Amino acid sequence: MSIHKIILFLAVGIVVVFSGWGKANAEINSITVFCGSANKPAMEEIAIEFERVKNIKVNMIFGGSGTLLSQIELSRKGEIYLPGSPDYIIIAERKKLIIENSDQIIAYLVPAIITPAGNPANIHTLEDLTGPGVRIGIGNPESVCLGLYGIELLETNNLLEKVMKNVVTFGGSCSKTANLAAMSNVDAILGWRVFHFWNPDRMDFVPIAPENIPRISYIPISIPVYTKDINLSKEFIEFVLSPAGKAAYKKFGYLSSVEEAKAFAPNAPIGGEYKLPTAYFDLLKTLWKK
Repeated sequence: MSIHKIILFLAVGIVVVFSGWGKANAEINSITVFCGSANKPAMEEIAIEFERVKNIKVNMIFGGSGTLLSQIELSRKGEIYLPGSPDYIIIAERKKLIIENSDQIIAYLVPAIITPAGNPANIHTLEDLTGPGVRIGIGNPESVCLGLYGIELLETNNLLEKVMKNVVTFGGSCSKTANLAAMSNVDAILGWRVFHFWNPDRMDFVPIAPENIPRISYIPISIPVYTKDINLSKEFIEFVLSPAGKAAYKKFGYLSSVEEAKAFAPNAPIGGEYKLPTAYFDLLKTLWKK
């Protein structure tokens, strides 16, 4: 082999080695957060601040909580799983996709009826959602925490069949469901009270009577079993739970304490899991046939 070929071979080898090292180093200095869209406004700000303070790239992946959990399971990646309700933490633990007892509470959520600004359809109660011609949007109950909660809310109040007849669309995530109201694509959505504070000029909220609220939800943050750096995952959680992180959530109207949440539904339990009833699937089959 000539000296020129040897030099060329060594040069290529050095490039390959350093290219691989650079890629590995970039992965180490980054964190992937699978984040339910119920957190989107606050977490976008927190991610920017974490990158600035820690000099670590934050890859935010937003979507429905169930969809994100499936992505974690299939990709076998992720440093943080942050769904919009505890239902999906319970599912994740059952599937052994998150580190046991790694979840912590960030904020609390209470349901509300969200309408376009001015409430043009004049909706004031859950029963008003059953009116003729009322167009309702809900999150997809099979992949979005909000949709799951919406079905629970309707079933508890014996309104499932009557309201489902008026559902014209499913949102693929919490933020997409909120946009249905913000863009006036529907007369109302079953949403979280916090949605109004995301865009107060385009959305109003109608409180739900305390006795009609079956459960107060909360936002949990957890660590997937596939994290490449558990200490980095813990560092990110600590940052989210720090005064700076809590301030970001408070800025967008999230409830930071049990006491604040209980003010809207004093007798409602907190957390837990809800499973879609057979009646929901039977109803879908009936509606699809029409």
